[in-house]
Amino acid sequence: MPDPTSQPDIAIRLTGVTKEFDGAASAAVDDLSLDIESGTIMALLGPSGCGKTTTLRMINRLIEPTAGMIEINGVDVMSQSAQELRRGIGYVIQQVGLFPHRTIASNIATVPTMLGWEKSRSSARVEELIALVGLDHELLNRYPDELSGGQQQRVGVARALAADPPVLLMDEPFGAVDPIVRGRLQEELLDLQTKVSKTIVLVTHDVDEALRVADTIALMNVGGVVEQLATPDELMRAPANDFVKSFVGEDRGLRRLALNTVSALRFHQGPVVDVAAAFDDAERAISTEGTDWLGITIDGRFAGWTRVNDVSAARTNGTTLADVQRFDPIAQIEPSSTLHAAMELIMSSNSSVAVINDSGNYGGVVTLEDIRRALSSADIETADGTI
Repeated sequence: MPDPTSQPDIAIRLTGVTKEFDGAASAAVDDLSLDIESGTIMALLGPSGCGKTTTLRMINRLIEPTAGMIEINGVDVMSQSAQELRRGIGYVIQQVGLFPHRTIASNIATVPTMLGWEKSRSSARVEELIALVGLDHELLNRYPDELSGGQQQRVGVARALAADPPVLLMDEPFGAVDPIVRGRLQEELLDLQTKVSKTIVLVTHDVDEALRVADTIALMNVGGVVEQLATPDELMRAPANDFVKSFVGEDRGLRRLALNTVSALRFHQGPVVDVAAAFDDAERAISTEGTDWLGITIDGRFAGWTRVNDVSAARTNGTTLADVQRFDPIAQIEPSSTLHAAMELIMSSNSSVAVINDSGNYGGVVTLEDIRRALSSADIETADGTI
């Protein structure tokens, strides 16, 4: 368990950062202070013109701040040349920005080549990255216009990671692809992050994208004002003000269903007993839950459901629960499934759902009331429904 008194490792720190453009009536970003923890994904979320892209570009000095300080791993970004700074920061943009006259291999190797890496080292890194982002080796000798939009975006990510920078900046990286590919790339980003653990700053105006990929969201208003800094679930559960409520939408309760997993709930035993249980215990479980079904476990593993009438018949006939006919559980779900999936299954099966892990171990049941109770309280943050 993490030490609650320990201080987070801050990778990027903005202190009083301001950007004023000539001729503008007000600052694009005004006195912004923000800490971004190492190894996490922070989404800068907000409407057009709120200063999120300006903020991102000030981190790698594509735009120079008017005032304030930006530090990366404790080092002021102004203490080195802009070119040197950018070589240590990965940068991914919406339109990818690949060099059309260079092969995919050459595009990925852009920064290593600038840094003077030996060809063998650079080639090995390219091979490593092409596998990491899920592209075929045969694409290395092709040119960008021969790839799909999703493939080009993966190449852009690979290029940004080529020199293994600690920080990755992403400016609307998936905005130019269709929704299906976008969802796939978002999932691939999360998978990639589990492997490379970079500090990622992602600019987006899409609430769902921020909720899906970010560890922390900075919801910004015009002038670079951070209206709320929170985890995705906190943002949906407790909007700080009317602006936040309006931006995230009235369906924020439903969106929380996709943010949290079944494992966050407090399971209860439900109408389930061990195969060796006495009939009195079985009937007590049925009566308590008010169901027409009884679940049977064998050595902690879920063995299936049986009808209440079959349980009564077995008792009358002098047999045991082991002899009762069992059916494969239709209403079952894994701890890693979302609450949205659990709710859909509960509603379609008109019953509670048995929580069963990959090994077949039974953890308990989940009901609509369990989900409602968790979403309306802090239970969802403190429960640990591991099996």
